[in-house]
Amino acid sequence: MIVLVTDILLTLFALVCAIGATNESKPFTSVVFYITFGLVVALCWVRLNAPDIALAEAAIGAGLSGIVFMKAYKLLGDQNDTDRSNT
Repeated sequence: MIVLVTDILLTLFALVCAIGATNESKPFTSVVFYITFGLVVALCWVRLNAPDIALAEAAIGAGLSGIVFMKAYKLLGDQNDTDRSNT
């Protein structure tokens, strides 16, 4: 019973994170949802007894991609700030 509840909660949390990442209007919040989604999917892989895929998902899906998105957000945020100051 506890296994079923855990699986349902992981599925619902992954769904909420996916919807939040795609529907959020603020880029920073969308990136945070994306990183959280990657970590939840990694937990799902652990539940499926695939720790090697879970490790890859956490490292690449959430970690590396999250860093790239955060860097892009920072660069775009700085660019938008200079565009506003020029007008």
